Amino acid sequence: MTIQWFPGHMDQARKNAARAMKTVDVVIEVVDARLPEASSNPLIRDLREHRQRPCLKVLNKADLADPGVTQQWLEFYNRQEGVTAVALSCKKPADVARIPKLCQKIAPHRNDNFKPLRMMIMGIPNVGKSTLMNALLKRRVAAVGDEPAITKTEQRLELGERMSITDTPGLMWPKIRYPSDGMMLAASHAIGVNALVPEEVAMFLADILLQRYPGLLHARYQLDTAGLDAPGLIEAIASRRGAQVKGGGLNIEKASIILLTDYRSGKLGRISLETPATRSEMMATGTSRTNEPEASPHDEA
Repeated sequence: MTIQWFPGHMDQARKNAARAMKTVDVVIEVVDARLPEASSNPLIRDLREHRQRPCLKVLNKADLADPGVTQQWLEFYNRQEGVTAVALSCKKPADVARIPKLCQKIAPHRNDNFKPLRMMIMGIPNVGKSTLMNALLKRRVAAVGDEPAITKTEQRLELGERMSITDTPGLMWPKIRYPSDGMMLAASHAIGVNALVPEEVAMFLADILLQRYPGLLHARYQLDTAGLDAPGLIEAIASRRGAQVKGGGLNIEKASIILLTDYRSGKLGRISLETPATRSEMMATGTSRTNEPEASPHDEA
């Protein structure tokens, strides 16, 4: 299954972001630490590079990700020109408090008492942008929820006397290049439920977990994972959790939702769905996007 999800309001959000980028000093791109590249919108990179804006790449939900893998990603991003990466949890005030100083450091031309530092928060849906905005301002100014695409309008607010910050709607891109990216995004709840089939997404997730985190599966579900494939794991979870349909058969949809929910909430443990190495391998063997034309990210009309 190839997953694509681009609600109508996102096209206008892209155009608004292109206009706002003119007056921004630093782009704060929030990604999911469990899948940093899959959750990094290439349109955001194109926009900031077009305007030559430095980027603070925030690997949010680091408390849910495999710490060893997260360190690999930090090293990967910090080698890129114009990018400074940090791993944190936007739900932790002490973590969030570091962000303004980091932005100031990568925009030294604004480090005086005359010109305010202008920051913009960008990212795909449901990676924690609104949580970050609220934490920075220490009050609720953006709607927060466990559903993608809650924020639909752009807003600019003052963060003290010398700093301002603009929050933007979650921005997907029109065509997801690699099918596995769509699956990782769906598993991590960055894509609306109407665009996916839970059983197929859970099978994809189950395959990764069996390969890389069998111990976490055993600890959570008390299962012997030796010899199990993805369908077998889902069936075993259904049996263990008593997920049945009328007549006594296994309820695969319910078991799939159990697995997805346990992963998203962190109940399974600290898990990363991609590493720099698996990303490189996927790009070498994955299916590229179609040749259909896409809107330019710099289109401000």
